[in-house]
Amino acid sequence: MGNSVQKITENTTLIASDDTWIEGQAIQQLVKTSQLAGMHHVAGMPDLHPGRGYPIGAAFFTQDKVYPALVGNDIGCGMSLWQTSVKVAKVNLDKLTKKFAHVEQPLDASWEQIIQARKAEKNIVTHRFDHALGTIGGGNHFAEFQAIDEVYDQSALESLGLNKKQLQLLVHSGSRGLGQSILVNHIEHYNHDGLHIHEASFQDYITAHDEALRWAELNRELIALRFLDAIRATGHCTLDINHNLVCETRIGNTFGWLHRKGATPSDKGCVVIPGSRGDYSYLVRPITGTSEQAHSNLLSLAHGAGRKWKRGDCQGRLSHKYKRDDLYRTAIGSRVICGNKELLYDEAPQAYKKCETIISDLIDAKLIEVIARLRPVLTFKTNGSCSE
Repeated sequence: MGNSVQKITENTTLIASDDTWIEGQAIQQLVKTSQLAGMHHVAGMPDLHPGRGYPIGAAFFTQDKVYPALVGNDIGCGMSLWQTSVKVAKVNLDKLTKKFAHVEQPLDASWEQIIQARKAEKNIVTHRFDHALGTIGGGNHFAEFQAIDEVYDQSALESLGLNKKQLQLLVHSGSRGLGQSILVNHIEHYNHDGLHIHEASFQDYITAHDEALRWAELNRELIALRFLDAIRATGHCTLDINHNLVCETRIGNTFGWLHRKGATPSDKGCVVIPGSRGDYSYLVRPITGTSEQAHSNLLSLAHGAGRKWKRGDCQGRLSHKYKRDDLYRTAIGSRVICGNKELLYDEAPQAYKKCETIISDLIDAKLIEVIARLRPVLTFKTNGSCSE
């Protein structure tokens, strides 16, 4: 499977070449999770980086227990790709950047009918967090207009209904305060302990988790629709994939529970692996191979480029070299909308690895084939507070 599949311990693998830099703390966290009760196997992706106690960019396979803390607070976080009716050749960046003054406010009454209809279709009850539907949130979440820059498999692109001439919209967000409340409730009652699959508390968590997945999917849909509305365009969703979740899965001949924390499923069709706002993203087709391969990567891929620097360190590293105004334009000609100074630095392209190296590792491990490369045109981060 190439040189990018490393066996760290008996039940720990890392999908990364020796040339891909991964922080030692992230690997330590990965190995620590492999020692949890009921843990069968863990797999780190090439975008692996440290989280709050548990690594991000990894998958975890258990047999008798589920660990909500491994999924984290942003249940259902994921990526959706929409093709818009706008021609790339017709894009005027100066005009485009002025159209998003209200896209972070709660959706007004004119959206109520579609919200209620879609909630009913997706079996979502009313939550106190519903005011956040259609909003991106802080952290590494974004909405990004993109152009298909290079095509490597035209037939695969066409089979997805994608056209190089059309502007694309990639949305990255999750379940906002709803997912946070579910994790907080679990920790208040059980700390970071897992839930045995035969306990009533296990089913309570899974029920809440699954609804948060549906809520997150609806959130991305409404984000896309309001961004399309802002530019007076239409569009259709090509793919929508969650990368923070837990689900019942069979790996080889073993049935268990697969947790993903910043790990894109490789068993749900084509996916987008995004770079930073100043780097390319990649549309890829997963390769589903042998049971040995499925065991090594736990049916998962990287979910992005992966951080190099911790949040909070970036402004100190960059402010002597880049003024705030410098960060609204990228080296490849795209623009950035972000009204939060700290986030502007924390999410700077320099804080992330090059996405090309992540893609190279996945190719070397024979896990993907690249369909197309996507170039950022305009990236929208939060305009104000990063609070969830």
